[in-house]
Amino acid sequence: MASPRSTLPGRRYTYEWYVVVICMLAYVFSFVDRQVLALMIEPIKKDLHLTDTQFSLLHGFAFSLFYAVMGMPLAYLADRFARPRIIATGIALWSLATAACGLSQNFVHMFFARMSVGVGEAALSPGTYSMLSDYFPKEKLGRAVGIYSLGSFIGGGIAFLIGGYVINLLKQMTTFTLPLLGDVRSWQLTFLIVGLPGFLVALLFILTVRDPQRKGLVQDDAGNAKRVSMGDSMRFIASHGKTFFCHYLGFSFYAMTLFCLMSWTPAFYIRHFGLTPVQAGYTLGTILLVANTVGVFCGGWLNDWLMKKGRTDGPMLAGFIGAAGMLVPAVAFTQVDSLAVSLGLLVVAMFFASFPMPTSTAAMQTLAPNQMRAQISAVFLLISNLIALGIGTTLVALLTDKVFGSPQAVGNSMSIVNFAATLLAAGLLWIGCKQFRLSLAREEARIDRETARTRQNAGEATSAGTAVPFETTNA
Repeated sequence: MASPRSTLPGRRYTYEWYVVVICMLAYVFSFVDRQVLALMIEPIKKDLHLTDTQFSLLHGFAFSLFYAVMGMPLAYLADRFARPRIIATGIALWSLATAACGLSQNFVHMFFARMSVGVGEAALSPGTYSMLSDYFPKEKLGRAVGIYSLGSFIGGGIAFLIGGYVINLLKQMTTFTLPLLGDVRSWQLTFLIVGLPGFLVALLFILTVRDPQRKGLVQDDAGNAKRVSMGDSMRFIASHGKTFFCHYLGFSFYAMTLFCLMSWTPAFYIRHFGLTPVQAGYTLGTILLVANTVGVFCGGWLNDWLMKKGRTDGPMLAGFIGAAGMLVPAVAFTQVDSLAVSLGLLVVAMFFASFPMPTSTAAMQTLAPNQMRAQISAVFLLISNLIALGIGTTLVALLTDKVFGSPQAVGNSMSIVNFAATLLAAGLLWIGCKQFRLSLAREEARIDRETARTRQNAGEATSAGTAVPFETTNA
């Protein structure tokens, strides 16, 4: 039950917005730790003797497989135990694992370190979505999730900027001698620098973030809060199978284009246009901080505007519009000879590539019952990350290594993957608009039937002289 204070008009939600900022800060660090690897592709490949395919397994598959799979049990725990502690533990684990990447001496060492980064980061989003849905009423939840989502692109941009700065700072020295660790290379020191500060964020979570009272839980016949199992969530997904098929796969292919851009663009500009890692870091970091963060805001605004205009399928339609706008620039930016034109097209592609961050989450939150949201989000993250990071980034490398046979052809590989993924995303989301409207109508009809049945039972109990317990409902 929501506390009376939580429903008072004019409440400022000062502490709740503080928690949003802390969660966003954690999201920033998570993307810094996962994304900084992309900028250091060339020195890591050289020192660890890796191919593009092996590097893609480190950047995509090793991270995404365990990030996706561990999201399921961690979401289950987030629905039952103190969420700040679960999130803080995850932050500490991925920070330690990022630092461990800096100690890697071969492919296997780096693979297990990246795997551990994925396990730790899997605790953040399901737990955060669950907490925010209890901290905020429905009319404020979209903005809260949107601000949290900004952390991904702020973090990605900072990763490129910090990586570029550190590489520039350390370019005169190839190795450093550290206490206890001995000699380390400059890219290894970069991992240590970006990984260890995460422990401060974990400590901040433990000391200042409290677990909110859970709201909107279904009650059993005895009036007690009912725990919703993963089986219940899977049955709900199956009952709206066409809608979730279009949503999960449509936004997953959308994310494939986004992660392809974020993962392989540094390598493309370094190899094709001769940019140094420092120049690539500063340039791409600025683009992420500007184009992608503005894209998140505009995607959320478009979703809200469509909903106000009576389009109940607003989240899906906003996703389709973003995919359609991204198609041409995401394919063309690697096919032009001018650096300025290429960067201009990349800015447009990155802007539209950011639309799914608020819209995909808004769609799930609008359709799913409150007590299933963390688990349904975890299923989406499982599918999305396996397709987008696990398959997408590796597919670019396989095309480059096995089909074109030259690292210089990475731009052609990106264009092929981006074209196919964006086209699939646009098609699935367009079909999903109708299915989403049908699912919303079915859920509204079900809620109306249950409300009528509850009132009928209450009336029968009153006429029989039976005391009826006072009920409250949460929006």
